[in-house]
Amino acid sequence: MPELTKEDIAAVFRNIQDHICKSLENADGKAIFEEDKWQRPGGGGGRSRIVRKGNIIEKGGVNFSEVFGPTPEKILNSFGLSEGHFFATGVSIVLHPENPWVPIIHMNIRYFEMSNGTYWFGGGIDLTPHYVDMEDARWFHSKLKAVCDKHDPHYYQEFKQWADDYFYIKHRKETRGIGGIFFDHLSADNGKNKQDIFNFVKDVGLAFPSIYTHFMAKNSVKPFGPKEKSWQMLRRGRYVEFNLVLDRGTKFGLETDGRTESILMSLPPMAGWEYDHQPKEGSAEAQTLTMLKKGIDWLA
Repeated sequence: MPELTKEDIAAVFRNIQDHICKSLENADGKAIFEEDKWQRPGGGGGRSRIVRKGNIIEKGGVNFSEVFGPTPEKILNSFGLSEGHFFATGVSIVLHPENPWVPIIHMNIRYFEMSNGTYWFGGGIDLTPHYVDMEDARWFHSKLKAVCDKHDPHYYQEFKQWADDYFYIKHRKETRGIGGIFFDHLSADNGKNKQDIFNFVKDVGLAFPSIYTHFMAKNSVKPFGPKEKSWQMLRRGRYVEFNLVLDRGTKFGLETDGRTESILMSLPPMAGWEYDHQPKEGSAEAQTLTMLKKGIDWLA
């Protein structure tokens, strides 16, 4: 089998972006992605695809990027290097729905390579419901476990824990949502070669559309009112806090002179903050807060 190249990986990621956008458009029934092709001054570019005011998706982005050039000094220092070039490609998705009963979702698959031969894959999928529903959470995690088990029986537990730890809003002492899977710096080891790891990463990307369109169809028909919309704004506020204060992907994009509009497409169209908000005891909102914890076994 020919050696897997960075160009091969980027081409597959482009196709995954196409597949996901078409699937989401079909499920929404109104949403049409607007494509914005861009070039990075330091090398490379990408295709930002944004959707707004669909039947179900209020705002979302499905971005592809393929960038390269001299490695930023901060990243060189982390490898103990004085010089070198990098190549990075990936697909990144965030969708914010109109209906508060439909969850926010994020997915990212990525590949990074240095000119000295160092490389790794990363990615994951995580779900942020405005209202946590145990049946939905169990279904979501079962789908992720099936993808993981196809490639390694240890992946799901390892990557679920990683997601719990990563998607944690430290200053709020709560998780961003119900987690999912998160992995980074995967390279050939433990009997797996580069193609094996890439096959897993591809399957994560290809699992995304069937997972989210399930929630679009199931939950977008549920009625909601001002109370649910107000709560949705507060939960979006938490999402913003995580992405701007803690998310490594946001920081990496800005540090490598990425395109600001594409990097910040993860932010919702509107969000809210209320001083010391305390939901009413026994309410659905209060119940949701009790489940924004690390270490919950959603499959139990």
